[in-house]
Amino acid sequence: MPDMDFLAIKLPYRQTGFFSELVLDYLDQKESVKPFFLYPPTLSGIHKASEARRIFPTDRILLTEVLLEQYRNLPGTEAVLQHIEWLKEENTFTVTTAHQNTLFGGPLYVIYKATHVIRLAQQLNELHPDKKYVPVFFIGSEDADAEELNHFWLQGDKREWKPAQNGAVGRMKADKGLLELMESLSGQLGVLPYGRDAIQLIQRCYAEGVTMSKAFFLLLHELFGSYGLIVLQPDHPKLKARMIPVFEKELKEQPSCKIIQKTNDALLQHGFKPEAFVREINLFYLDNGLRERIVQEGNRFRVLNSQLSFSEKEILSCLHNHPERFSPNVFLRALYQSVILPDAVFTGGGSELAYWLQMKDLFAYFQIPYPVLVLRNSFLWIEKKYGTKIRKLSLVPEDFFNPADNLIKKFISENHNNLLSLKPELNEAEAFYTKLSEKVSVHYPELGQHILSLKAAAGKKLSALERKIEKAIKKRQADSLRQIAYLKNILFPDGTLQERRENFLYYYSLWGREFLTRLYEESQGLEQEFVILEEK
Repeated sequence: MPDMDFLAIKLPYRQTGFFSELVLDYLDQKESVKPFFLYPPTLSGIHKASEARRIFPTDRILLTEVLLEQYRNLPGTEAVLQHIEWLKEENTFTVTTAHQNTLFGGPLYVIYKATHVIRLAQQLNELHPDKKYVPVFFIGSEDADAEELNHFWLQGDKREWKPAQNGAVGRMKADKGLLELMESLSGQLGVLPYGRDAIQLIQRCYAEGVTMSKAFFLLLHELFGSYGLIVLQPDHPKLKARMIPVFEKELKEQPSCKIIQKTNDALLQHGFKPEAFVREINLFYLDNGLRERIVQEGNRFRVLNSQLSFSEKEILSCLHNHPERFSPNVFLRALYQSVILPDAVFTGGGSELAYWLQMKDLFAYFQIPYPVLVLRNSFLWIEKKYGTKIRKLSLVPEDFFNPADNLIKKFISENHNNLLSLKPELNEAEAFYTKLSEKVSVHYPELGQHILSLKAAAGKKLSALERKIEKAIKKRQADSLRQIAYLKNILFPDGTLQERRENFLYYYSLWGREFLTRLYEESQGLEQEFVILEEK
């Protein structure tokens, strides 16, 4: 297959209409957001974050031992092993992204996250030769949100897996139902140029009996191992032990709630809505088939939806002896990541950056270095067949970021000599009646009001005519408008970004590894723009 040829169009994130004001103000580095982060997303900011990180006591030997254990006997690890070796050095830092387990790679943006940290680490290595940066994908394997794991979307079709398993989704295992789901994709993807490759890829990773965390790990390694992406499965007793002091303080003193709530109040005062909800205790109890919140009731610590109950002495003893049984929520998970990894940069989506902006003071309280926050890359892929239709309608891809009504009005206006609006004619009629009223009123004042009434009536009739013209145009252009509505839903399914809905398997089936190559080449580091990729 010849190289893919794409036209890259870049848009400011503010122009897309899909990002919160908090995130947009962060990108613009507005004063209202500056109290909520430490270092700006610039080379200078990353340099400062790296220097602060250098003096933090990261257990690099433990980290590399766990990583080598996870990568043992895996093929194609040369670039990864080199980066793991780098991690032993005090001048090596991580550029990290994170996501919970997904089915078959998940929505497109999961793949974008991985590509972005690879590209950003490469950029930083070129610009900061005195330091080393390695890309890391931190798997949020302990989440219990099976509703997010049990389905994916493929060309607008929702495909669902119904596991009869509970607890942390990372510990769930591929079963016969999942194997049947993979097999059912053959008819839909097998007809595409690389469809068989895509199906074989997921079948290798999601083999029966493999945990979801391991399967996701294997898939990311197959896709990005050659780029040196380190994938970390953090559900590990030795890594969890590094968080015992933090978890103990959370159980005994519950500082996170007070600190985050204070930040939330400050965000509200600046007109921003906090992204994530904080609890009194931000820990879960994790065991086979169980991941439930820990709550304090009087002098007892209870695990919700279970019979488990502990005194303070008992739960602290359990923590010290079995740290793997304690699982952080969204806030403490960020601390966990930053304790075990020498993070200089965290790269995430809009909602992720929003809740990281709630945590600067929490990091300071626990004396953990706070990384630079970078908004992950976003893309919109437009296949040639859709790009051709867009151009035939005398539109451009950027137009489709507009609401549907605005898009239709633009199309009608540009294809019917601005007939959709009679504003010039309305202005002329108003000026005519105003001038006539002034002229007649000089000699016949009693007629002035009558003329103004005629002006109002004429305005109403012209407005009614405008609506009739719009209706007539829409009737004549029904086919074109249907095409516009169809394209709008293809590019923005159910009104959301393509990357938040569509699974990457379709695009991999269409273009094979060339899809990853093009994505890597078009990925940006610190340049913060939305990229449209239109196939020529």
